[in-house]
Order: sequence, then structure tokens, then C-alpha cells
Amino acid sequence: MRSDAATGTTSETGLARLERQVADDLGALNLPWRDWVPAEEDILDVAILGAGQFGIGVAGALKLRGIRNVRVFDRAGEGREGPWVTYARMPTLRSPKTLPGLSFGIPSLTFRSWYRAAYGDAAWEDLYKVWNGEWQDYILWIRKVLGLDVRNGRDAVDLIPAADHVTIRFADGSAQRARHVVVATGRGATGGTVPVPGTGADLGPDLVAHTSDAIDFAALRGRRIAVIGAGASAWDNAATAIEAGAASVTMFARRSALPQLNKGRASTGIGFFEGWQSLPDADRWRLGAYLDDMQSPPPHETIQRALAHPGISVHFGTRIVSATRQGDRVRIAADHGPSGDYDFLILGTGFRVDLAQEPLFSSVAGQIALWSDRYAPPPDLARPHLGRFPYLGDAFELLPKSPGAPAGLGRIHLFNMASWLSAGTLAADVPTLEVGPDRLAAALTARLFAENFEPIFDRLVAWEEEHELQDTAFYAPDYVNRTGR
Repeated sequence: MRSDAATGTTSETGLARLERQVADDLGALNLPWRDWVPAEEDILDVAILGAGQFGIGVAGALKLRGIRNVRVFDRAGEGREGPWVTYARMPTLRSPKTLPGLSFGIPSLTFRSWYRAAYGDAAWEDLYKVWNGEWQDYILWIRKVLGLDVRNGRDAVDLIPAADHVTIRFADGSAQRARHVVVATGRGATGGTVPVPGTGADLGPDLVAHTSDAIDFAALRGRRIAVIGAGASAWDNAATAIEAGAASVTMFARRSALPQLNKGRASTGIGFFEGWQSLPDADRWRLGAYLDDMQSPPPHETIQRALAHPGISVHFGTRIVSATRQGDRVRIAADHGPSGDYDFLILGTGFRVDLAQEPLFSSVAGQIALWSDRYAPPPDLARPHLGRFPYLGDAFELLPKSPGAPAGLGRIHLFNMASWLSAGTLAADVPTLEVGPDRLAAALTARLFAENFEPIFDRLVAWEEEHELQDTAFYAPDYVNRTGR
């Protein structure tokens, strides 16, 4: 947690007071709901892969709904989940500080309440955008204050669905069964990073890294760096390299110019959040294709940060022909760009969605329905890469490509970037944290109720805890739990 500039410490007293307020607010709302899902030994009701903001959001929403047999798994150590203190190399979130965060509609759980309790009202007024590390601290606080069950250092490597559960296999050889599995991995576990044709496989690991990799920027001091891509992360890494003392950073961009309008801001609103999933396929595709074509510009702060230092050049309208190893350097051949030798190459190409390339889905990838299986766009809207997105159901669940698909495929719910074409940004961006997790939790509530209907009905029939008329003249013990009609 970042120290307050005035006092040098966070206000533990303020946070303790806020946590008492959270407990009081939950009590006033009678939350969480009491347990209602019948327990079964050695099986979770819901397992969540990913303890970042959306994994914690789904876990919190489920607990508030009375679904407590939930566990979150993350391969990273505690405090290093997600991108915020690992490969997110911008200093602050790109979203405004006023977004509610993981509040579940409860004011005392908002980021604003947490920040003011931790750093004071004056610090909140002075804050421009949220520092990455503080956002990570806030997510960890939500996890703690709601008492969520999170297991770190658990790397899920395979999902094996059965008729009534899914088995998760972990890298250490262990396994866990769950009635439903939520894959809440952000931009990960969707098919890896976007490859660059012509890039030599022998460049790694000493001469190339993706922006999502751990990079020793100190080792790049005095070096000539090439960056492929001109999106926000490419600019973040270019800025980080030049700030670390790189001699120069040369950026290669295919596009003719940077995007000028952030259409993501214009498509952020409750209509888009609540309405995207219910649109006809043709409209979802048209909307997705348009936003994918337009892209979002890097924030102006990011550009200004990078260009505050001499040594960064950007070349538009270029195409990388090849990037090959030449001893201890990278030789880049580019059309309409500065071909030559560089000391290190950073790939700012983003992530792809192609579950056939994702090891986590190796047991089922060929059976998953894709958008290309369900919808044929008109020729002017053909986008082959969008066709590789999974075609998801209303509960973000995988759907079968054909009738012979494995039983239980629909017990796997994708709550990451792979859900974008089916559901919009509900599992993708900070502004949707207030809507997306609860949407999935509501769907899982309905599924668990239907799947457990018989024992729930039996419990209803057997219930006789409150003899309402016992203290009246009309008490009839012989008719307790029997109809008098």
C-alpha cells in the first residue's frame, strides 16, 4: 500500500473504522444470504481460476448470494495477481478514480471509501487517477473484508468436464472437482499473445519479450530497443525502457496513424453492459467488428510520458518482414521503416483469442462452439479473428460445437476477454466491475438452484422450525407439516 504523502503511513484507524462500517452495512442489508446450496463432500459449488479483480468480484458476488462453497485459485503469489504490479507498466489505471470498483452496490465497499479511509479526504481530492499499486491493495482489501477463500500458487493446466462437475488439474499433479468453473483470467488463458510473422523462434529468451513478460529494463540501459506495435502497452514499455536508460526506442506500427477517439468511453454505459448479450448475433457482430476496427488510442498521459525523454521514434505504415537473430542482436527487416540491428525486441502485439492455442482447454477445445460455427457475417464485415471467439451462452458458458461434445461443457464459464464478442466488456474492463460479476453470479445462482432442486424441495417439505400459531387458540399440532385443506 502506498504511503500517504503527508503522514508517511496509511490510516489503519481509518480502515478499521471503515471495516466496521462494512460489517454494519452488510448487517443492515441482511447480507450475505444464508447458505442454501446442499453440500457435497470433496466438491466445490464454484471454482474460480484467477484472483484478479474479476475473479474476486465473482467470488464476492456469489458469497453475498449465500453461495459460500467457492474457492479462488491463482498461479501467482498473494499480491501479484493480475497485471497491476507485474506487467502493467503505466503508473496509473486508465479509468477515472470515481468508478465504484468492487462495491456490489454497497457504498462502504467502493474504491472511494477505501481510499479516503486509507489516505484521507484531502488525498482523495488531490488524486488524479488511481495508482496501480493502490488498486491492487484495494482488491486485496475486498478479498480480506469479505473473507474470500483464495489459494495462491495453484496453476490450473487442464479442465475435464463430466455430466455433473468439472475436474481441474493443476501443474503440481493435484486436482479439484467443482460443479461449475469460472475462468476469470483477464487477457490471459485465451490463446496466448499475438504472434508476429517472420519473427525467429530462436530470438527468445535473451533477445525478445512480449509486453506481458517480465522484462529486466535495467539490463537495457544504453541499448537500442525495437518495439513492434503502437497500442497503449507498447507505449508503456517504450516509456519504461527509455526511463531506464535505453539509448533509443524505435516503434513500428502497421497503422497510418494512432486512433484519435476512445470509442470505449462512448460504449461504456448501462445500456451496453446490460444489453449487449441480448442483441441478435448480427448486431453483436456489427458492434464488435466496429469497435475492433476503431481500437482505442493510448491515453494522452502515456504519450506525454514517453515523449518527455529524447530517444523514442515512431514509424507508421510499416510492416515487419522478418526479425532474426544475428549473434547477440536482432536484425529487423521492415517495409517503409528503419531496418537494421537492435539489441532487444519488445512485442506490443496484445493477446489473441483462440482457445485451440490455449493449453487450459486442450481436453475440450475442438468441441467448443465458435462464432464462426454459429454466424456468417456479410462479406464487408468478415473478420476471421473474431470468428475464433467462443460463442457463449447467457451464463458465459461454453456451448457445444456438435451434439457429440463432452457432457458438462456448459459447466465451464469464460469470464475473461474471450467473452467479449458474446457479452461485451462485462469481464474485461474496470467500469464493468459493478455489473459483470453480479450478472454471472445471478446466472450461477439459477443453475445451482435447478441442479439441486430435489434436495432443496425435500428440505422445504421437511422444514417445520417455526410453529407460527403455537401461542394462539388455533394451534393444531396434528396438522404440523400437513395440509388442513
